[in-house]
Amino acid sequence: MAWISFDLFRTLGFPDTLNLKAEQLFQYKQDISQADWVLFPPYWQLNSLVYGLNAKVFPSEASYRLGHNKVEMTRAFELVAPAHTPLTLIAANTPAEAERLWADMHLPFVAKQPKASMGEGVWLIENRGDWREYLTKTDTLYVQEYLPIDRDIRVVIVGERVLAAYWRKQSPRGFYNNVAKGGEVDYSPVPAQAIELALHLARSLQINHAGFDIAMVGNHPYVLEFNRLFGNQGIPGGDAALRAAICDLLLRASRPVPTTPASASPKRRRLRRVA
Repeated sequence: MAWISFDLFRTLGFPDTLNLKAEQLFQYKQDISQADWVLFPPYWQLNSLVYGLNAKVFPSEASYRLGHNKVEMTRAFELVAPAHTPLTLIAANTPAEAERLWADMHLPFVAKQPKASMGEGVWLIENRGDWREYLTKTDTLYVQEYLPIDRDIRVVIVGERVLAAYWRKQSPRGFYNNVAKGGEVDYSPVPAQAIELALHLARSLQINHAGFDIAMVGNHPYVLEFNRLFGNQGIPGGDAALRAAICDLLLRASRPVPTTPASASPKRRRLRRVA
C-alpha cells in the first residue's frame, strides 16, 4: 500500500501516506504514478492525474466532475432520479432567456450560482428586484422551484456506507439550512426514503464521498445537491470518524483479489517522505 495525499488535514494519520502540496505535482510525478491511491487532489489536477498518470483518485472522478458544477449535477439527477429532482431551468444569461425563465417560474423561486457551495451563491427570488440583482451575479442562469420546507437532511456517504444522516434546521437568518450559514443540527430520526435516495444517487452516479442534501415534502424526498467536500460539524465523531471511514474504504479497495497462494502475494511499496 502506498498513498499520496494533497490534503493533509483530511488524511491526517493515514498509514504509508506521502503528503504533498499542490505545486509539487511535477516534482513527485513518479511517486504519484506508482501510488495505489491519490487522495483529495485539487480539481485543476484531475485531468492530468487521471489521463496523464493513470492515477486512481479519491474521491472518485464522478464525485469531482458532478460535484464541481450544479448544472452537470442536476442534469445527472434528472436522468437517474427525475421524480426526486425539483423543477430546474438552466439557460445562458441573455435578456431573452432571463425573460423566459422569469415568465416560466412561479414566485417565490430559488436562483443559484452553478459553482457555489456552503450556502453561498443562493438567492430567494420574490420579486423583479431580486431577479435583476441575481442577473448581475452569474453568466449561467440556474433557477429551481421553491420547496415549502424549514429544514433539510444531510446524508453523508463514504463508499456505500451512510456515515451520518441528520436534519439541518433553518438558520435564524431565514431560508438557509446550511450549518455554515447558521443552520442547526437536529439528530431526530431521518426518514428511510431520504437515505435510500442518497444511496441510490451515490451508486448510480459512482459518487463515493459526498454530503447529499435531501428535502422532504410530505413523505416525498427531493435531492437539492451534494457536496464533494463537506463540513463535519454534524457527523458523530467529527473528523476522526470521517477519516476512519475513508481509510477503511481505501484499505478494503486496495486489497488485491487473490489469484495465487497467499505466500506469493506482492510486497508493499513504500514512498519516500517529504524532508
